[in-house]
Amino acid sequence: MKGLYCKPGDQGDVKFVSQETNVPTNIGDHQVKVQVKSCALSPVDFKLYEDLKLEKEHVPVGREIAGVVLQVGPKVTFFQPDDEVVGILPLDAEQSGLCSIVVTDEYNLVQKPEKVSWVEAAAVIKDGLRAYTALHTLARMAAGQTVLVLDGAGPFGVLAIQLAHYHGVKVLATASSPEDQTFLEELRPSVARVIRVWDSKQDLVDSCLEETGGLGVDIIIDSGVRLYEEEPEAQRHCPHKHDLLTLLSVGGHWVTTEQHLQLDPPDSHILFLKAASLSFLNDEVWTTSRAKQGRYLHILKDVMDKLCTGTFRPQLVDPVPLYEATVSMEMVQRKQARKRIAVKL
Repeated sequence: MKGLYCKPGDQGDVKFVSQETNVPTNIGDHQVKVQVKSCALSPVDFKLYEDLKLEKEHVPVGREIAGVVLQVGPKVTFFQPDDEVVGILPLDAEQSGLCSIVVTDEYNLVQKPEKVSWVEAAAVIKDGLRAYTALHTLARMAAGQTVLVLDGAGPFGVLAIQLAHYHGVKVLATASSPEDQTFLEELRPSVARVIRVWDSKQDLVDSCLEETGGLGVDIIIDSGVRLYEEEPEAQRHCPHKHDLLTLLSVGGHWVTTEQHLQLDPPDSHILFLKAASLSFLNDEVWTTSRAKQGRYLHILKDVMDKLCTGTFRPQLVDPVPLYEATVSMEMVQRKQARKRIAVKL
């Protein structure tokens, strides 16, 4: 049985290799053996593995899986053979999710609704978790608030918009291209305002303040921030941190994905004057710490329920076959894929 693994190259590139993997013959008391039906692809964060002292020669690729339970350990209570499940393999997993069979703890999985396809389940589980973590856990979203979702047409942005709409929140979103603008304008329920960050004639701060009567937005969810005026071309559509501080409302919450965000004393003073807060979005904490295991599983179950009822309507490419997984993963790692890619096994 083969799985896909990767390792960082000498020039900062990433090398993907297919390796033979053995399935453990004996499974632990609380482990389950799953036949994988679909696996979604996400970029591998080598720096995170290094920070958590989980460095390996070859890092498994593909952690969001959906499949059928083949065997359960003697103390497993959540599942039984033939159950359909979906979940996220932990960072310290030895097996790639692109193996035909994986063994993992029962605490990493939840039941997959019958109406939900394998591909959709695997593709949505991580982005859904990120949306919940950002809007519920960190921003404490409430009906009647206004949220700004940067890069709203991305896989994560779409689900964040749909989750916010479900809870009665007014949504503003940025579009990085004319195609993204068209897509966001056609979303239903509709986005209150689509801001064209690709168009130099439209200003993000002015648009948000105009839409909120000068009060600012209650929640910001970014997809990257410019820390300096001079930034690489790849970040030309990212707002400057000062812009986000300006358009944040009194008591607002800024949820950032920028792990190297640097606030100077004047920036912190603005947050203080507004009694606003800043949170860092790292959804990996759910699996690296078991402190809130029950809440984590509740979120995964709720993500599947919303996918089943149509609240979540993900943007996916057609499922790719296993032999194309390496090429697809190279695109994902370079962040060239605008829609979530899932492999059908």
